[in-house]
Amino acid sequence: MIQMEASISGLVQGVRFRVFVQDVATDMELVGSVRNLSDGTVEVIAQGMPDQLKEFVEYLHEGSLQARVDSVSVEWQSASKTFDEFSVLQ
Repeated sequence: MIQMEASISGLVQGVRFRVFVQDVATDMELVGSVRNLSDGTVEVIAQGMPDQLKEFVEYLHEGSLQARVDSVSVEWQSASKTFDEFSVLQ
């Protein structure tokens, strides 16, 4: 299992983007978290198998129906801690 950390910018807050990310991650059996940051971006941390995570990144580029994703920056790393589920953080 590996971990990816993504920063998504655009119109991604207040448009159900976090719920979209959580739903996709849960359907793909990924664990991690998603949260809004004060600079208007959304941070996603996800853990899973490499092929699953690569597919997940494609969904991040699409976003929810109301969202407009301008960019997705992804860093790949070893998992520093293991999550039990995929959660939306405040």
